[in-house]
Amino acid sequence: MKEDYYELLGVSRQATQDELKKAYRKMAVKYHPDKNPGNQEAEEKFKKVSEAYEVLKDEQKRAAYDRYGHAAFSGGSGGGSSAGGPFHDPFDIFSEVFGGAGAGGSIFEEFFGGSGGRGASGRGGAQRGSDLRYDLEISLEEAAKGIEKEISFRKPVQCSRCGGNGAEPGTGVVTCPTCGGHGQVTASKGFFSVRQTCSTCHGSGKKVEKACTTCGGEGRVNETTKIKVKVPPGVDTGSKLRSANNGEAGAGGGPSGDLYIVIHVSDHDIFERQEENLFCQIPIKFTLATLGGTIEVPTLIGKASLKIPSGTQSGTTFRLKGKGLPSLRGGYFGDQMIRVKIEVPTSLNSEQRQKLEEFALACGDADEPVGKTFFDKAKRFFD
Repeated sequence: MKEDYYELLGVSRQATQDELKKAYRKMAVKYHPDKNPGNQEAEEKFKKVSEAYEVLKDEQKRAAYDRYGHAAFSGGSGGGSSAGGPFHDPFDIFSEVFGGAGAGGSIFEEFFGGSGGRGASGRGGAQRGSDLRYDLEISLEEAAKGIEKEISFRKPVQCSRCGGNGAEPGTGVVTCPTCGGHGQVTASKGFFSVRQTCSTCHGSGKKVEKACTTCGGEGRVNETTKIKVKVPPGVDTGSKLRSANNGEAGAGGGPSGDLYIVIHVSDHDIFERQEENLFCQIPIKFTLATLGGTIEVPTLIGKASLKIPSGTQSGTTFRLKGKGLPSLRGGYFGDQMIRVKIEVPTSLNSEQRQKLEEFALACGDADEPVGKTFFDKAKRFFD
């Protein structure tokens, strides 16, 4: 289950915007990757608190979340054929809250000892690639059994010609002549001096002697990528699968981001799903409901026998234990609920009508056309 956004930030559901921002600042600094190098768990926590703050700081998103929870943001895009846009970058959220400081900005020096933004090389050099989202539509049967799907999408990958450093083979990377390798330049504005990211090297402190002819110095090129995704049994609409390192390649040779596959289970023509349980309605003849018998009913894994007791009333619900979907947490299956609806004949031939009239006469229906239980309750209205 996805964690509650308010619990992630450690605030109440009545928290003000100032309280939300204060809580996020505390959590973001605590779990920032630059303060926890190599700690994957801290990096994941940083992403989660950034996602939580991104939703709750927006009044409309917060109202939708308060009303519907995470389901408010799991609606189908209708696609499974193309990759969607990337998630909002948690580092951008961080920079927004801390006054717009980017990689190499003063806020990073203040909190992390000048280590600089997202990558291992510091000051905006090698940067981690953005995460990507892919919306995958599957059938209810596939959700029940699990399936392996091959998906394809376009994304930036490391340039094979320059190895990601942006320099034409045979040339090198030199110190940026504009900033002298600092990644920043100082601009005087009246009485103030403001440090800004160097526009020549974009904060890396380095500059290629000659740009790679394949990627133009970017270090990355767009390519169509194909990967196989294993969808576990029991997924539901909104389930997210993480494929590590299959997001965008990092700039400057940095590590790749992750790919998040968001599942959308298509509607079924027979079954309705409620968590692990399945529901369906089956019409039966009134003679079967009266006399009783056994029928075969569909399930997601084949057919099953269902005994209909004599005297079954319309709307009666039967339970087939273990014929629902498997739990994602493992260990059990849901049930299948079958609601029977008794069909009343709309046209009779003369022979059928005569026999039915004889049956009604034998049952005394002419004298008591309404059920006795109901009549006993309502007879005071007829006195």
